[in-house]
Amino acid sequence: MEDLKMPLTEHLGELRKRIVVSLIALGVTFIIAFTFSEEIFRVIMFPLKYSLDFSVREMYLRFIPQDKLQMTKLVFLAPAEAFWMNMKLSFVTGILLSLPVIFHQLWLFISPGLLAREKKYVLPFIILATSLFIFGAAFCFFIVLPFAMGFLLTYKVGDFLMPMLSVGQYVDFCLKFILAFGAIFELPIIIIFLTKMGIVTPQTLARNRKYAALIAFVIAAFLTPTPDAFNQVLMAIPIILLYEIGIWISPFFSARRRERSEEEEEA
Repeated sequence: MEDLKMPLTEHLGELRKRIVVSLIALGVTFIIAFTFSEEIFRVIMFPLKYSLDFSVREMYLRFIPQDKLQMTKLVFLAPAEAFWMNMKLSFVTGILLSLPVIFHQLWLFISPGLLAREKKYVLPFIILATSLFIFGAAFCFFIVLPFAMGFLLTYKVGDFLMPMLSVGQYVDFCLKFILAFGAIFELPIIIIFLTKMGIVTPQTLARNRKYAALIAFVIAAFLTPTPDAFNQVLMAIPIILLYEIGIWISPFFSARRRERSEEEEEA
């Protein structure tokens, strides 16, 4: 019984160590971000002030000022609301800045369960996981949120309606979807991990492609900030594409894992 408890104790100790290191990294990046919270706040105002303009026929893509929203200012309705807004912005910025450390600690935690030759992929894993999360957050910030703000804050706005936003509600609105898109773009890595662990197979993923597409649109309908179909498609299409990428890549990793397992068993 004592021998059975020791591995679990060591496992929990390792988990605690990785969490502590990640929290220390997050604390350092949070302090740095909080020092520049005013500059970060100016950046988070971008989706409110500008919208994406593009033309497939003329082949251009640019950001143009939102004429109806250029004079919009955020207000705070409680004494501490502005302070907590800076805290939230700094916290999320700290998460983004500390992602390499967090993913490195995650790799160190799961690496004991990997094959010997697989442990050398720590650097590609950190780079890929961080890049996918940042790319998903950027896609939301520059594509989805400008469309969402342009639709919600200019819809039937005229002489009787004028947008007056609370800074807390606006920041929560933006950060929620930025983090959601960042997490969604980690889908290929999740598929690869599930394939390597033998939980799913490439054949199963391919057979359930149509159900995955349906689930993608259901998720998009719940998570997108606007009720229009265009913004739902903006979230659903990346999920479907990322799922397809996972299907294409997973056979390679699944086959390599089987080969390496056989080699180690023979050795």
